[in-house]
Amino acid sequence: MNDKIWLSSPHMGGGEKKYVDIAFAENWIAPLGPNVNGFEEDIETYLGEDSHVACVSTGTGAIHLALVLAGVERDDEVLCQTFTFCGSANPIAYVGAKPVFVDSEPDTWNMCPYYLEEAIKDRISAGKKPKAVLMVHLYGMPAKIDEIVLICKKYDVFLIEDAAEALGSKYKGRACGTFGDISILSFNGNKIITTSGGGALVCRDKKTKDKAIFLATQARDNAPHYQHSVIGYNYRMSNIVAGIGRGQMEVLDKHVNLRRENHQFYNNIFSKIDEISLFTEPDSNYFSNHWLSAITFKNDETEVNREKLRIFLQNFNIESRPLWKPMHLQPIYNQEKFYGAEIANHLFSIGLCLPSGSNLSNENKSRIEKAVNLFFS
Repeated sequence: MNDKIWLSSPHMGGGEKKYVDIAFAENWIAPLGPNVNGFEEDIETYLGEDSHVACVSTGTGAIHLALVLAGVERDDEVLCQTFTFCGSANPIAYVGAKPVFVDSEPDTWNMCPYYLEEAIKDRISAGKKPKAVLMVHLYGMPAKIDEIVLICKKYDVFLIEDAAEALGSKYKGRACGTFGDISILSFNGNKIITTSGGGALVCRDKKTKDKAIFLATQARDNAPHYQHSVIGYNYRMSNIVAGIGRGQMEVLDKHVNLRRENHQFYNNIFSKIDEISLFTEPDSNYFSNHWLSAITFKNDETEVNREKLRIFLQNFNIESRPLWKPMHLQPIYNQEKFYGAEIANHLFSIGLCLPSGSNLSNENKSRIEKAVNLFFS
């Protein structure tokens, strides 16, 4: 059988090893060191907008810290995009708060500004003003962020921007990861660049970054002994994996271009297939890194649907995956409040993510194209 074509596998650029070798040579085998500092500076330079970056062990940990920094406490409510990975929502439970889920809009598949404002007004009328909003740039597609920012400012609600899938994406020329009161990134193995595991908080000022690092290193007070006045977490990024990140930053733009080429490859295939729509930017204000290329079927009840295509591709050793199952439909969250019109649920029923790695070879693409054409023939 042919080798498996993965949905999104790690893609090394070749420059990572030199940073890791330096860490070993200098014995910086710790959750601090020159690579951590350098990686943070590299990201700050890339994002611009006076960004202040604190690298941590996971993107989920970054969201947890963002909620703590936002002052979210037990029994508070946080409005969360329902159409996302559980790593966005679970940290709300870590701090003892309650998620309130908000539906998507059909243009970007991200948090719907209309339902967001409806949810805020309704929760305020119930005496439960939300403590924060947690929105996501799904699959690298920028959200309707101008509208979301204005709504959060209007009601004075803290905005956490989950840009885990959107490093390299832009809205109106501005980098995703720079719009929230705090933003987060992920460097998991399947992301646009990877440190094998890792994440970062993108703060708007150095004071917040310093507090994030303090909390991420067990909140140790300035004393010769171990003293702790607040609860901290063991979330700081290792100097070893940060070295991988420094090498990956050297090829980030290349990886974005390769993923966008993958998207064009799929456009060439599916523009000839009436049953399928390819997820793409609504207009020129949006620049997606196309972390994952995704398609939707016209409906889920015809002879050709997303599940039949998924299984068909699987038989050719090609990985594909349904879109995220909405959080408000998950067993752990199906009793929580939800505002919307089941747009996310509909997308889940008709959508499929296709292999999108920046390391897809021409041979891989040829196999995918042949399998897709055979399915629809």
